[in-house]
Amino acid sequence: MRVLITGASGFVGRHLVEHLTTVAPDTDIWGLVWSEDPAEAPPSIRRLTGDLALPSSLAQNIERARPDIVFHLAGATSVASSWQQPDRSFQVNALGTLNLLEALRSLDHKPVVVVATSGEIYGAVPEEKQPIGEGMPLRPISPYAASKAAQDLITAQYHRGFSVPTVRLRLFPHTGPHRPAHFAASSFARQIARIERGFDPPLLKVGNLDAVRDFTDVRDVARAYRLAATSACAGEAYNICSGRGVTIRWVLDTLLSFSGVDIEVELDPARLRAADIPHLVGDYGRFRSATGWMPEIPLEQTLQDLLDGWREVV
Repeated sequence: MRVLITGASGFVGRHLVEHLTTVAPDTDIWGLVWSEDPAEAPPSIRRLTGDLALPSSLAQNIERARPDIVFHLAGATSVASSWQQPDRSFQVNALGTLNLLEALRSLDHKPVVVVATSGEIYGAVPEEKQPIGEGMPLRPISPYAASKAAQDLITAQYHRGFSVPTVRLRLFPHTGPHRPAHFAASSFARQIARIERGFDPPLLKVGNLDAVRDFTDVRDVARAYRLAATSACAGEAYNICSGRGVTIRWVLDTLLSFSGVDIEVELDPARLRAADIPHLVGDYGRFRSATGWMPEIPLEQTLQDLLDGWREVV
């Protein structure tokens, strides 16, 4: 089996490579890495360098890889940054996905394409209508979420209009070892690790702690990608989440409980978003019915592993 992973050097991409090499060691894995990305791709894969914005480079790389399965993980991932650069979110997430699907359509065979969209596309759903099912209307708030909603619709259209076997995974927040520091939980863990080492004073800066989010471990997410490619129904959208909501304050308090250092917490206005979803919890029942998947790693363990990962880095 030949697999192509876009964004193979990214946070989820590296975990997916590790998962595939463990459970299916005979898989021939090709990784498409952005030419301007300084991150190292996992050494176990065949590295391809390209740009989602350049259809010609995509076509050449896809012809080389000739995949049976494509995991499309590459994208602009920061909600906060999208407020400053909304054009980049749309260029990478929406137009980049269009370019990829068009290149795949030119192959003489149709690979299964699993596309990572986002639970953010549902927007601010009233709490009484949560957990959110896949039938909820898409009402994105941020430029990031709007670009992911466009990506979701493009992916669905390529299945309906061109018979490309696509599967959309609407991923709710996920974290774990090696999560980039600009995401809240990882930012907290990195600050704690630096304070423990004496690199920073015992002051931890935070944004909105009252928001409720549904977190899943990235290693459970990696399992979900593989099952989506092998067991899910083409053309469908599936929520990937835990079904459990916690406040960002609970995440912070849990991380602080793993440290023996007395740390003061301070609100940093620069970390507040222009608009924020107060409560976001999903229902993964459809995906469980299709594949048998369910989250296995407790969030407390995820956060401990996240903090330990940053302790190693600093």
